[in-house]
Amino acid sequence: MSFLAELFDNNRRWAADAVSADPEFFARLEAIQAPRYLWIGCSDSRVPANQITGLKPGEVFVHRNVGNVVVHTDLNCLSVLQYAVDVLRVGHVIVCGHYGCGGIRAVLEGRSLGLIDNWLRHIHDVAERHAGILAALPDDEARQRCLSELNVIEQARNVARTTLAGDAWRRSQPLALHGWIYDLADGKLRDLEVSMTGHAAPDDVAAVALESLRVRYGIG
Repeated sequence: MSFLAELFDNNRRWAADAVSADPEFFARLEAIQAPRYLWIGCSDSRVPANQITGLKPGEVFVHRNVGNVVVHTDLNCLSVLQYAVDVLRVGHVIVCGHYGCGGIRAVLEGRSLGLIDNWLRHIHDVAERHAGILAALPDDEARQRCLSELNVIEQARNVARTTLAGDAWRRSQPLALHGWIYDLADGKLRDLEVSMTGHAAPDDVAAVALESLRVRYGIG
């Protein structure tokens, strides 16, 4: 019995269209993987890294998990980061969250979703760390958007604190870390001003980003 035949049909059409537009497309793709970017994003099906950045297959290395979380004990994420930095020699690591994230909403609403509650504990920690900012906001929608941004800032700082980023900077390897947010409502990305290049302490960069966030949300 054949399952999901429509997806195989879609794949054949996609492959044929790719070759029709560029006869050497797959030959180039097979020959080398040399992306300039590592994308650490949410598993949400509405946030595909290549499409929203206008990049082609082979141009962005991707790691995704629920809530775009970077944990120092997560060997999956760290392995992707190590391969991207040490082997592929990417120049940029982008942590990208998005508004309307189900994980963020579950944290703020205190809902239990099962096993994943253990993973979302990392986002709970972010919410507790910045409880004063969240409490100052006028409604649930603002808190959801703000926590999405706070989570990106904290996860970008977590990338900067890894031995992998630190070692790259110590050997003067060009590497920049960034924190972005994606808006499902209009398809646009926003820079959260938490880019790090190893020239300033991650905590200092994050503090500036947090101050900018306070200004955006009108928090004194």
